[in-house]
Parts: sequence; structure tokens; C-alpha cells
Amino acid sequence: LSQFLSVCAPLTQEHPEVLPFLSSRHLRAHPDFRGSAEFRNILGRLLRRVRGRRRKVYVYINELCTVLKARALRRRLPLRALPGARPCPHGTFQSPHCSAHTQSQHPSAQSQYPSAQSQHPSAQSQHPGAQSQQPEPGGGRRAGGSRRQIRHLEHLLRVYAGEIRRLQERELDLAELDSADSPYLQENRLKRRMMRIFRRLCQLKDCSSLTGRVLEQRIRFRGTRYPEVNRSIERFINRPDAFPDYSDILREIRGASARHRLGLGRRQMENMAQEAFREVGNRLQERRHLDLVYNFGSHLTDEYRPGT
Repeated sequence: LSQFLSVCAPLTQEHPEVLPFLSSRHLRAHPDFRGSAEFRNILGRLLRRVRGRRRKVYVYINELCTVLKARALRRRLPLRALPGARPCPHGTFQSPHCSAHTQSQHPSAQSQYPSAQSQHPSAQSQHPGAQSQQPEPGGGRRAGGSRRQIRHLEHLLRVYAGEIRRLQERELDLAELDSADSPYLQENRLKRRMMRIFRRLCQLKDCSSLTGRVLEQRIRFRGTRYPEVNRSIERFINRPDAFPDYSDILREIRGASARHRLGLGRRQMENMAQEAFREVGNRLQERRHLDLVYNFGSHLTDEYRPGT
């Protein structure tokens, strides 16, 4: 870490509080992780990136802080009872003075009903889980994300969107097209990260991750006169990234005929598969074409009008 700090020190003179914060994150991390080969590999990779791209030093420092934060030690203080306290039936602790005071106020509480427990000795044995079946307060509440997590993910989305915009506006040459770290590949990686962050953000906000694209719309298939066959084909073609061929459609028809005992002949199923395959192919091709028309383009050409 000292080598990484020495490289980053002249690059972060405008914000001198960054490196002490990184050092504190390093001290809070688990000792096993700090001495592991995984941490050395991560540190070496980030060090090479900092030396290659000095302008993005804060991005790499933030990435290292995120890794160290995920491996931080979490100490939990054990709850200790007061000296001489004993647990009450309701789960709280009662001191000896409090119990003596209670017994002195009601000295005949046990003498009035001496056989209350003896009359029903098996009351607790018949219902051993009665107390455990009671719902705990707040047990049905779904665990959502904190506001700090949501703000952090929204900030990452804005940062990645700005970086993608900068990569799209960058001038390219032929030498960069063959590079393993070309702007196109960087843009693709950033978009994949944005999708993961977006899905995580929707999970924390407990909302749907659908964006309204045409590809997300469900295709209703009614190409045959058998509802069982239609439902089977509809489920298959609405799978993610599904573009079936003729054999897939024929297999679905055979499976539906066998499950529901439709009694379809071989020639009848083949003719039905041919017609269904043509209709399904046209529907999927039309949906992909509309999605391309609605989403194709760039912010660099949004304001362009031909002939002006």
C-alpha cells in the first residue's frame, strides 16, 4: 500500500484528505485480507492503472476504498446483564430488589392458587411451540436499502453516464480499434456495470426494473386452435434472448400433445410447427426491428436534421 500511496501522493495534492481516508480504510480491513494474495493482486492492478492513466486516479482510489470497505471488520458488542439480575418470563431482566419488592406486596399470590400448575401439568408440553409461533414485531417487513446506499448507487450511475458520454465524444484512430482497451470496449464494460447497478438500485427501492423497451413486451401467441399448444409456445418464445428454430417449435408441440393427450398425428404436428414457426419468426423479427428503431442513435446526432 505504501507504494500505491507514494504514486498517488503527487496526483492528489488538490485534495490532501483522500490518502488519509484511504489509509484509515486499510487499517479497518480484516488482517487476513490485507495479507492475502487477492489484495496484492487488486493493489497491483490498480497501481498499473494509475500509472497508465493519471487523470483517473480518484476513480481507482474510490475502487480500492470500496474493496476495503467490503472487507472491514465488524465488531459487535455483546449484551451483558446486570449483576444479580435474572431473566423474567417476558424476556427482560429483573433485579433481586425488584423481585423481593413484588413478593412483599403480594405475599399470598402463590398461596391462593397452590394447585394451578399441578392441575394442568401438560399444558406446556401439549403446545411447546405456542410462544415461538407468535409473530415478532417487524418480522414481516422487507429489508430495503438505506438512503445512503441509494444515493451512492445513483451517484455511480451519474458518474458512469458522464464517462460513457466522454468516450462517445472521443476521437478514434485505427490503432485504437485493435486495442484490448479501446473506447468501444470501455463503453461496453461501463454499460454492463450500469445495468448491474440499476438492477441493484431497483431491488433496494423495491420497484420494477422494466424500462419500457419493446423487447420487454410479452408476445401473445394464438397461432393454433389448441390453447395448450399456444401456451407452451408462448412461454418458450418469451424467454430472455430466445429466438427459436423449427425444431424448438416442433418439440414444444410434441410436449404439449403428450402432456395434455391431444392425440395429434406426426404429420399434423409437423404442419402445425411450420405455420407456428413462420408466425413466431415474423413476430420476433418485427419486435427486434422496432426496438432498434426506437433505441438506435447517439446524443451526438440527436440535434442533427438532414437538409439544414
